[in-house]
Amino acid sequence: MPEPQQWSFQEALQPKADETEFDLTRALDAMVMVRAEVPADGFTAATLGTDRGGYGAVIREDGLVLTIGYLINEASQIWLTSNRGAVVEGYRVGYDQATGFGLIQPLGKLDAPHLSRGLASDVKVGDPAFVIGHGGIAHALKTRVIEKREFAGSWEYVLDEALFTSPAHPQWGGAALLDAQGRLIGIGSLLVQQEVEGVAVHANMFVPVDLLAPILDAMLQTGRSPHPPHPWLGMSTQDHEDRLVVGSVSPGGPAERAGVQPGDAVLKVGGVRVAGLAEMLRSAWRLGAAGVEVPLTVSRGGDVLQFTVKSADRTDFLKKPNLH
Repeated sequence: MPEPQQWSFQEALQPKADETEFDLTRALDAMVMVRAEVPADGFTAATLGTDRGGYGAVIREDGLVLTIGYLINEASQIWLTSNRGAVVEGYRVGYDQATGFGLIQPLGKLDAPHLSRGLASDVKVGDPAFVIGHGGIAHALKTRVIEKREFAGSWEYVLDEALFTSPAHPQWGGAALLDAQGRLIGIGSLLVQQEVEGVAVHANMFVPVDLLAPILDAMLQTGRSPHPPHPWLGMSTQDHEDRLVVGSVSPGGPAERAGVQPGDAVLKVGGVRVAGLAEMLRSAWRLGAAGVEVPLTVSRGGDVLQFTVKSADRTDFLKKPNLH
């Protein structure tokens, strides 16, 4: 995979060791670069690519790395690079669709300290924070929490309360969000546009680390969350001008097999009208676990159509990690 281009934040945007309440060098060294190779026939290859790169945070003394799952989903090979120059192969030990978290176990000595975990629930809007990635101080950013709110993603993803920060880090995937005491409170997922006091700004969305503790042991033991998987419909849906419009359907997925087409506008789930993406997804999830039948009412070209989507477990469509 190509090496990342050399770049750095302006010094005014970088945290300073004498201005932080924690060991900044140790925190920076707890970050690793994550590089993953995904087979071309992987289910996610067409949308996420086959060569993926981002960051991960070491969260235990044994080198366990927490990252955002889309970096390592279906990966046939993973490499971890520490700030101290160690390059070791990694193994994907867990992925959770509901939170988006991914776990990597290094298969050699990573030579990196680990971050302690804090609580995103203790952080308030307006609080200072730090976004750090692999590469030392040049890739560290002083930022602020500008919003805590629900987030719904078109890929059938909902967080009850995500963290949003600005200014934004340009390489957000798997980046660590630290609170003022240097504790890990979130893992970077997206670059989004937020409105702050009437002005549109770029912001990063972080998955709160609070969501990890209830599922960590199960992910390490079984590779996934202990909770039953949500019913997956296999359709990308977006809020567009007060309508829920299907942008695409996964080839061979439940929605396509049921007859749903791109451009359909979702009106009801289970016979109940839905008014937003989060509401649509939660209405489907309330019907049961993966495999449950999900009745959909859609509008297509002026006609109202009824479909019954036999949902699935999305992980059944994904390539599993190679055993070592």
